[in-house]
Amino acid sequence: MTTNETPDETGMTDDEKRRDQLLAAPGAVEDDAAPRIDVTDRGDGIKRIDIRDDAAVRPGDPTKDPED
Repeated sequence: MTTNETPDETGMTDDEKRRDQLLAAPGAVEDDAAPRIDVTDRGDGIKRIDIRDDAAVRPGDPTKDPED
């Protein structure tokens, strides 16, 4: 996922802030902060967002295959 790689006034990048928030929950583990999406910017103002194949949590009904 491509995000702001420049630290802001907090001294953290967007990715670092995301990880920090996801790991702050009680019982959180490192896998909770794993990337779940890929964002591709075509350069003409259009962005494509794809759910990663290795994402532990995916949208939709977990009992059905995506083709159903």
